[in-house]
Amino acid sequence: MPRSGHNAANPSQRLLRVAEAVRHAAVEALARGHFEEPTLAARSLTIREVKMSPDLRLATLSVMPLGGKAREETLAALERNKKALRAEVARRINLKFAPDLRFVLDDSYDAQARIDELLHSPRVARDLKPADSEDD
Repeated sequence: MPRSGHNAANPSQRLLRVAEAVRHAAVEALARGHFEEPTLAARSLTIREVKMSPDLRLATLSVMPLGGKAREETLAALERNKKALRAEVARRINLKFAPDLRFVLDDSYDAQARIDELLHSPRVARDLKPADSEDD
């Protein structure tokens, strides 16, 4: 157990700052088109979140292509260009070690769409009616 009382569910301010710096550096590198990969050049990506390991050697980037199309193809393209993206991130941020990058699909949009669907379902709408309207 870490002495500082921080864990994966409660990251330190330093971890959060480094994660945000890595996110900004990765977004900037991808936006500037430093990669010759046609898949990355043709798509806009959203990097919603970066989670850093406690030793700052691993960064897990939650990514989603714009519109949610070609998810697996985009992840494969990021994996092929991981080394170059890592070098760009290392160039932009000042850390003792350049973090290894891992990419995962950001499922928060799918979860949000599912919650919206549930909230707009007839069963939920029926339960949300005011109590006095049931007497009509």
